Amino acid sequence: MGQIGGQKSLSVSTLRGAIVWFDPSGTGRAALDGVFARIMRNPLAPLLLAIPIGIAFSLDPRWINVMGVRTPDQSLITNVQAWIGFGIAFGVGWLLHRQVDLLRLLERRWLSHLLIALGLILISFVLVGVMTSAPGAPKLPFSFATLRLVSAILYAPAIWISSFAAIGLALRFMSGFSPTRRYLADASYWLYLIHMPIVMTLQVALSQRDWPGLIKFAIILVVAIPPMLASYHLLVRFTFIGAVLNGRRAEKRVLPQGGIATA
Repeated sequence: MGQIGGQKSLSVSTLRGAIVWFDPSGTGRAALDGVFARIMRNPLAPLLLAIPIGIAFSLDPRWINVMGVRTPDQSLITNVQAWIGFGIAFGVGWLLHRQVDLLRLLERRWLSHLLIALGLILISFVLVGVMTSAPGAPKLPFSFATLRLVSAILYAPAIWISSFAAIGLALRFMSGFSPTRRYLADASYWLYLIHMPIVMTLQVALSQRDWPGLIKFAIILVVAIPPMLASYHLLVRFTFIGAVLNGRRAEKRVLPQGGIATA
């Protein structure tokens, strides 16, 4: 987590400088840390964090849960839903980095978070099937608007509970050092940046094939990932681009029990 926190872009460094300038004594940041710690220690933390994005979902008349958070891909001006969803996630990650011991709470709650997340995801699939009139979907005696509101109420906490479950699982079962995981973590940002044209090209190429969706998905993964990883290794990892994206390469170190660096 500390290494991830150290991978700051210029904009993040600028934002941090502005915060320090406005709060030179650190009093405001200490107060915010206290409030955030109380929220995270509450088992209902995912529900509290989900309120803003849940409101954004419910106020969007075109939103259904299969869309997730509206991606900022329609304009150079980021939409409000993306600011709320991704902005709060970024802020929570920043605040967790300031108090990494709070991650132990997510590690301890991994199982409960996982079970609840799976339940909410299953319900979300059923609801989207009903709203889109998918074959075999049950018919419910409720209007589309009511189902969309219920979907927003459930989908918003599902985002946070699923995220907390994934973090808790990683801390519980993958806390040791792994060269493979370290490499994939380093490569992930680059793959995220370049995946869109590659994946969309493959989607178009397979769109006319009458094959099962899982087969198409597997083919896209198998075809897309090797060249993307190769481009990372040859063009990014050992160049200034890698330094810009990921920061200074961290040295290998063994984390304490639980996988959380406290130093």
